[in-house]
Amino acid sequence: MFQSFDTPTSPEAGPPRLAALREEMAKAGLAGFLVPRADAHQGEYVADHDARLAWLTGFTGSAGFCIALADVAGVFIDGRYRVQVKDQVDLGHFTPVAWPETRPAEWLKAQLGEGKVGFDPWLHAVSEIESLEKTLDGSGIELTAADNLIDRVWPDQPAPPTGPITPYPLEFAGEAHGEKRARLAATLAEAGHRAAVLTLPDSIAWLLNIRGSDIPRNPVPHCFAVLHDDGSVDLLAAPGKISEDLRDHLGTGVRLHAPDDFGPLLRRLQGAVRIDPASCPVWVRMELEAGAAEVARGSDPCILPKACKSEAEIAGTREAHLRDAAAMCRLLAWYEAADKTSLREIDIVTALEGCRAETNSLLDISFDTICGSGPHGALPHYRVTEATNRPLQEGDLIVLDSGGQYFDGTTDITRTLVVGEAGAEERRCYTRVLQGMIAISRLRFPKGLAGMHLDAFARRPLWEAGLDFDHGTGHGVGTYLCVHEGPQRLSRISEVPLQEGMILSNEPGYYREGAFGIRIENLIVVQPAAPLDGADAREMLEFETLTWVPIETRLIDPDLLTRAERSWINAYHAMCRNKIAPRLDEATAMWLHRATEPI
Repeated sequence: MFQSFDTPTSPEAGPPRLAALREEMAKAGLAGFLVPRADAHQGEYVADHDARLAWLTGFTGSAGFCIALADVAGVFIDGRYRVQVKDQVDLGHFTPVAWPETRPAEWLKAQLGEGKVGFDPWLHAVSEIESLEKTLDGSGIELTAADNLIDRVWPDQPAPPTGPITPYPLEFAGEAHGEKRARLAATLAEAGHRAAVLTLPDSIAWLLNIRGSDIPRNPVPHCFAVLHDDGSVDLLAAPGKISEDLRDHLGTGVRLHAPDDFGPLLRRLQGAVRIDPASCPVWVRMELEAGAAEVARGSDPCILPKACKSEAEIAGTREAHLRDAAAMCRLLAWYEAADKTSLREIDIVTALEGCRAETNSLLDISFDTICGSGPHGALPHYRVTEATNRPLQEGDLIVLDSGGQYFDGTTDITRTLVVGEAGAEERRCYTRVLQGMIAISRLRFPKGLAGMHLDAFARRPLWEAGLDFDHGTGHGVGTYLCVHEGPQRLSRISEVPLQEGMILSNEPGYYREGAFGIRIENLIVVQPAAPLDGADAREMLEFETLTWVPIETRLIDPDLLTRAERSWINAYHAMCRNKIAPRLDEATAMWLHRATEPI
């Protein structure tokens, strides 16, 4: 099993750790200290060594931070975690703060008044600290770079990861890393930049066609790199990560350095050196400013090219999804035949991972499987443990969100299941979520629109009933890289225009606290829209569906569906039969036929 079911934190551990942190704050002359859920690479997922927020507070969500002051400690969480945080932190010592509704600067002004607030310059992006400093200007509160105080009081902090870095084959990448380096170097030269500092592991992995194992569920290496305008790269990684095969793969255009060489290397750079303020640690900017370089600001040059997949990457992703769909169908057929009231959440997670492992291609799961039954389904990022392992009950809805990491692609799929018969209210809400997913799937839209322009299509059926959900409709997805990838999103705050080759999730949901949750998710890829008779010459885009797993029709209220929505469901299920049935054993193929009967 890749997934474990342990309870990684407990609320009781937080108060003494917070007391130890406050002692260090007093010794350092600090009135406060920032504790982010981030590492030096600013990725969403962190290694155990960098799980400082979880260690201090007990909160294990994928986004958030703590501001610890002498008499109050705020844990800032977004709408996905408003319920979860109350179960994971000691509410007598930590105060949940609704974020981004409450901005950290405003909270600091109200809670502190004046004083120095420390932060680790490795763990905060340039734009984050600059924004905070601007809002605090004149308030009497000063941000100051400091040693990491959590590391001082964490006696058994795990060691940093040291997984090997391995080459990623050209047949799956679709473009040699020398060609990528030359292509991106030309964009640097055109912008007048001598070099760009790369700090995001997935950017470096994509650029150099390499993969790693330093982050659970995400095949990326911890490393840093500098891309120069001549196409050469300085790669900084622990020597133990480097094999002769990797040296041969990288060739002479990539120079290898130990991590301790990073500061001296940055200080030697000359001319305009690009950093991405959204992801570059403050420490990097400080080192550049201490040297001869001129700090230039711009986007990570890998971000957009990485998001627009090559033909080889899309072909691999299609195959990965077909393989994964067959595994999902085996799980769903098993679930239908099971005595459901004898099952618990962990039983479903274990069975699903087993179905994926039977493909003999599974390298990891792409994130810890979410299997939330009944009220647990109302927690969008619920992670089942031995302590929370709930038995299924008649009428339960089950949010089953999972994915696999395969050499040719990364998958992410959510289906909502039912135990027995669902109530009328659950069916009404489920149908409206499904209508939103269908609306995105059927969209044709002008080239140049961003996720913020499309997000409302997924919400309209819910809005019409006075309902909504507190997460984006979709995130970008990598190809045997991170399951959450930028810059593309289907979100009301995403301004990045969607482009051909971008892979996204399409996952509207609905969550009723203490009762049930619903989410339905397919992955989709942006492609040119098919021409229409009589249409303008304007360039249009649409989505190709990548996920081919039946949708639970017993939860649909057919009276709410339009004729077009009903036709989409039936056509989608016909495609599921055609694409997946040949990959199944006879019994599962029979289940698939029943599950995809027209409605």
